[in-house]
Amino acid sequence: MKKILIIEDDRRIAQNISRGLQQEGYATEVVYEGLNGRQMALQPGVDLLILDINLPGLSGFEVCRSVRAEKPQLPIIMLTALGEIEDKVEGLSLGADDYLVKPFDFRELVARVATCFRRAVHTTDRPLAEEVWQLANLTVNVTTKEVRRGNVPIDLTAREFALLEYLMRNRGRVLAKMDIAETVWNLNFDPGTNVVEVYVNYLRKKIDRDFEPKLIHTRPGMGYVLKEE
Repeated sequence: MKKILIIEDDRRIAQNISRGLQQEGYATEVVYEGLNGRQMALQPGVDLLILDINLPGLSGFEVCRSVRAEKPQLPIIMLTALGEIEDKVEGLSLGADDYLVKPFDFRELVARVATCFRRAVHTTDRPLAEEVWQLANLTVNVTTKEVRRGNVPIDLTAREFALLEYLMRNRGRVLAKMDIAETVWNLNFDPGTNVVEVYVNYLRKKIDRDFEPKLIHTRPGMGYVLKEE
């Protein structure tokens, strides 16, 4: 459930907005002044901010500037009686995503909230920077699921890739079979199973057998480590 923080000093308006948004399926929280409102907006779990401008303690403009600097992706709707074009320009230039002037129709506020959430989804769907790990001439692209030794592409199954990713993220550390099984397979480790040994062997054949240096090493009685020796 999406959580909306409402920073509004008029308690009647704030509570009416809160109740209406709850009926639309949102979780809400209300703060009546700017300083505490800014602190709440910077906490985890807030998905959208509805913000008045004329607030005690800290103005809505200052709250918007501060929150936008710390949480650039948080949707912010300014909801205020200040309807002059200069006020709108200032609010939008400080990072507000939308600006709604009181008095307003609640249906319009709901529509603008929904629009902000759609924009946020589209922003999230943009390609992220690729996460790439490298050890010696082994390259693991976690984003595209591509693996190479030098210039040679290596095809792995999903489980083999998960095992390699876990080893790579913990390269240089000896990982016990129990930890590998619980992380990669989500299994409570059974000392009688050899699933870890089997998949480590599969992985060795693909990324180590025909390449130098060897990277997957066994530590008898302890587990496995991915490192360059």
